[in-house]
Amino acid sequence: MASRARDPSLLQALTPLVFLAVALAAGVWLFKDNASYGANQIALMLAGGVAALVGIRNGLSWKYIQESLVHGVSLAIVPIFILLAVGGLIGTWILSGTVPTLIVYGMKLMHPSFFYPAACLICAVVALAIGSSWTVAGTLGVALIGVGQGLDMSPAITAGAVISGAYFGDKLSPLSDTTNIAPAAAGSELFEHIRHMIWTTGPSIVIALLLFTAVGLGTDRPNAGANFGDLSGLLEAQFAIGPHLLIPLVVVFVMAMRGFPAYPTILIGALLGAVFAVIFQPDAVVRLANNEALSRPLALLAGAWTALYDGYKASTGNAAADELLSRGGMISMLNTIWLIICALGFGAMMECTGLLERMVRGVLKAARSTGALISATLGTAIGANIIAADQYMSIVLTGRLYRPEFERRGLAAVNLSRALEDGGTITSPLVPWNTCGAYMAATLGVATVEYLPYAFFNLLSPVVAAVLAYAGFRILRVTPEVQATATRGPDPAV
Repeated sequence: MASRARDPSLLQALTPLVFLAVALAAGVWLFKDNASYGANQIALMLAGGVAALVGIRNGLSWKYIQESLVHGVSLAIVPIFILLAVGGLIGTWILSGTVPTLIVYGMKLMHPSFFYPAACLICAVVALAIGSSWTVAGTLGVALIGVGQGLDMSPAITAGAVISGAYFGDKLSPLSDTTNIAPAAAGSELFEHIRHMIWTTGPSIVIALLLFTAVGLGTDRPNAGANFGDLSGLLEAQFAIGPHLLIPLVVVFVMAMRGFPAYPTILIGALLGAVFAVIFQPDAVVRLANNEALSRPLALLAGAWTALYDGYKASTGNAAADELLSRGGMISMLNTIWLIICALGFGAMMECTGLLERMVRGVLKAARSTGALISATLGTAIGANIIAADQYMSIVLTGRLYRPEFERRGLAAVNLSRALEDGGTITSPLVPWNTCGAYMAATLGVATVEYLPYAFFNLLSPVVAAVLAYAGFRILRVTPEVQATATRGPDPAV
């Protein structure tokens, strides 16, 4: 691969970002809430083109830039297939009665005043057990959104509670991929990293739960459920409700706990939902097929197939309930996939042209104290989430750029790995075009900018981390012997 003939200037590094900010603002001004359905994608593609032009101006070949683009977008292949599988899962789980059963039971068991903290805690416990915030959001999260709407709770706050709990559990789970990637990028040990994370995630989740409790207790709902009428009755009239319909959910969680990869786990859950739909909701499956020319067996096959690719279409006679249940299908994820591809393309252009690295060099010069260095790491990881549009790139890029400086200053690697998680992983669902933000919005049916103010845990974690860094609390240092070894490399006699 070609190397850069000239290092970019700070002005060159900022040019694509300024262009992107202006283009995104113009898209929102012109298209309002519909900007994410094409305008943002165009803005990201054009901003990537500006970064490529800067790279060519500095001596890079188009072949090198194109190879980097292919590599950057290839990072989205697995998330894309997970997104498609989740779309199919939502469609078949509604059709099979799994989601309606969760909604009916949830409305009976959960009190509106404590719904938000309960939703957060449930997602936290399950995410801790299975190590996947995406799986929790795509299963329990979808059901909790339905329960919340049935109780006349805010979908945006519910989504914030789901995401807060899911990411807290994910970050403290040794089964999580990002929880393994962060210490690997920083050079720390997994369980030492998890123990060190508790000092920032613990206070953050406690404050978040208190905020969710205050919001729940302080919200007056005199007309709770007015838009849905008797949602439980509507669902029970449309679906056969029963605990046996939760088996697909149990299967998915057991597979996740046993370490199965996310894509096959969710795809199997989607297919199991289709089988359960055919067995337990045959009339609903035939109605979804909507083809009287087919025999009943073929109509059952067509209906289950339709739920996988086009989702479920409800006709309860209640407009609000129909909007809640008419969801899912792989088709529903295509716009999100488009957004992710364009965002990762922009991130790849910024990385391969050296523009991202150039911005970080300026930050390092200004970060003279330990608190400033850790805060700079947090800010860079957040910035990488915005620019590179992927939590994995945020962790790896930031870790690669800051690891030598942490070692030079004698700071233990767990300080870096914790900052990578607090700044990178946890804030990833707060960026609309980030893979995580796009996924959460598409899965929960709530726009990123709507749930962002209520993702209390995700907003608090980097703030708590920065405060602790400046206070010098739980900032570990390596011994002189370890620091000397890190500087000169391993002893060749060992």
